[in-house]
Amino acid sequence: MSKLSWEKPPQRGFSGLTCAIASVFCLATGYYYGRQETSLDGSLAVQTSVVGNLQKCAIDNLLGTGLPFLEKASPISLADFEERRDRLAIALVAEDVDAFVVEPGYTFKYYGNVSQPEWEVWEPEERPFLMIVHPQQDEHGTVTANTTFLCPSFEAERARLLGMPFDGPIQIVPWEEHWDPYATLQQANIFNSQRPPRLMVDEEMRDFIQRGLGTAGFEIVGLKGQVEEVRQIKSASEVEILRAVNTGTVEAVRQIRKCFYPGLTENDIAVALDNALRAAGMEPFFDIVLFDENASNPHGGTNGSKVLEPETFVLIDVGAHLYGYSSDICRTFFPPFLEKPSGDDNLSERMKEKLQVSDHLFQKKKKNILLTQQVWDIVFEAQTQSIHQIRENATAASVDIAAREVITEAGYGETFTHRVGHGIGIKAHESPYLNQGNVKSLLKTGMTFTSEPGVYLVDKFGVRHEDVFLVQGDEEPVLLTGTRAGGPWDP
Repeated sequence: MSKLSWEKPPQRGFSGLTCAIASVFCLATGYYYGRQETSLDGSLAVQTSVVGNLQKCAIDNLLGTGLPFLEKASPISLADFEERRDRLAIALVAEDVDAFVVEPGYTFKYYGNVSQPEWEVWEPEERPFLMIVHPQQDEHGTVTANTTFLCPSFEAERARLLGMPFDGPIQIVPWEEHWDPYATLQQANIFNSQRPPRLMVDEEMRDFIQRGLGTAGFEIVGLKGQVEEVRQIKSASEVEILRAVNTGTVEAVRQIRKCFYPGLTENDIAVALDNALRAAGMEPFFDIVLFDENASNPHGGTNGSKVLEPETFVLIDVGAHLYGYSSDICRTFFPPFLEKPSGDDNLSERMKEKLQVSDHLFQKKKKNILLTQQVWDIVFEAQTQSIHQIRENATAASVDIAAREVITEAGYGETFTHRVGHGIGIKAHESPYLNQGNVKSLLKTGMTFTSEPGVYLVDKFGVRHEDVFLVQGDEEPVLLTGTRAGGPWDP
């Protein structure tokens, strides 16, 4: 069989010209999550040179590792796609649903390897192109998936040319522009049901399509139960890709840190980090680089112009894709040119804030054990306690509560302003979501989650640690980011 679109290996490395073009473009547009350059004022050439030097160092360092984290990852195969559609069919039977219907998006990508931009380059289309997966049983009672596509007639050949992962020609129900597409599907006789066909849709299905299906006589139900778990529970192949891209993203942060020097801006680092990830075969899709008080807003919002100084607390939250799967990691650290102080050093007030808990935060507490514990360590301990809860049949809420108790006990409860984590896969943020109110969602073996507690002191600094974990029965979860951070000087 020829090499198909979903089997392409990642491209590693690119020319210096490509790096320079990307750097100039990103500096000119501020094309980074939550930031926008406000001025170029003739200094673009100097900025590009700065980024180029940082970028070359970061790329050389990262490629110099040999990229061992990529060795076990491989693209999702045809057999993998078939297996997950068959698991979906079994789940549909268990949930008493006649078919699962999706339009191009993340879920379509999961089952059919076509994203929304890959189908509609310009914008989401008003013409429905739907994948309908319905269960079928053979004479032995074995349930497998039967997949049909509802497609505009004039687009049918383009749909076939997408090279979707099916062993044989795809089945298409075509509809002409002057037809009702939903009635056309209803009349296609692909459903073996004595009742109005019950269709399950997920949150990506646009409202007008759901209403159209309902008007045509279908019963529409939302995503739930075993059908939702098909994508939540990762296969061995998915786990290896998640391990590779998350470990690689952490390694990229560690390697670029070695290249830091005073005077760099948040934007400089974001440009260079993104291109280092690309050089290793990963494709960044967001990059939050925040210094000191800018990091007290968890996702930033400033323009990326703050300058790196010796005592700067750096927060980097970054995500990249590999074979369609996401990384989402965060590290908080000091730059390498700041020497780690000994206990006898005279610290500046600025450093005391970062390395010690402020006294006023503990005047209400009778316990003194935490008086000299660093904020960085408090957040790390919160993450540690949350990790202990990432087990089979634990509630999603319990993971958040375990982290929140540590931060609250340390006096920082009101500064931990978001949930502790979320599922991760082809999307960076997937269900189940780890918040203290999610008491109904139970963790299952094979699910993957972030744990990312934080403390955010307004106008001072923010600290967040984020790693990715695999639920492994009643044992401690498997770390998918290589190694956790070791300290403020060892991210």
